[in-house]
Amino acid sequence: MAHKKGQSSSKNGRESHSKRLGIKKFGEEVVKAGNIIVRQRGTVHNPGLNVGMGKDHTLYALVDGTVKFTRKREDKSYVSVLPLEN
Repeated sequence: MAHKKGQSSSKNGRESHSKRLGIKKFGEEVVKAGNIIVRQRGTVHNPGLNVGMGKDHTLYALVDGTVKFTRKREDKSYVSVLPLEN
């Protein structure tokens, strides 16, 4: 008799889908109001000017403009949206 598990059982075992976290719009990219900029767990990046934060810490644009990432006090990362000039 074989003393190894069958291949099918060892390929199982993943229980949850990946959450597709991370930066969705990078620096200098143009965004529309409501576009998601960062999906994250906790405040890895903090909201700056014209950026809102959802209950799951998702950062999104409040106005049309360009994305800007900055580091401020205590080396924290902030995400802002600079409005487009017409």
